[in-house]
Amino acid sequence: MENPLQPKKSSRKPNQLYRYAGLAFQMMASLGLAVFAGYKLDQRTGWRIPVFMIIFSLLALAVILWQIIKDTRRND
Repeated sequence: MENPLQPKKSSRKPNQLYRYAGLAFQMMASLGLAVFAGYKLDQRTGWRIPVFMIIFSLLALAVILWQIIKDTRRND
């Protein structure tokens, strides 16, 4: 019989929490950097439509999605 005063062990390891938290931070940072670089490049060109910001954002999202798929398949 289990002791009710003893805390239950979680099924996930703390390492997984840190890994996914790090991955989330990396995603935010890379997307933010891509948007910032595209914004600055659009300012430099003077175009009305933010072409570089859209392109860099979509490229960053594709790389992030690929990285998530690669990381989750490797450790399952």
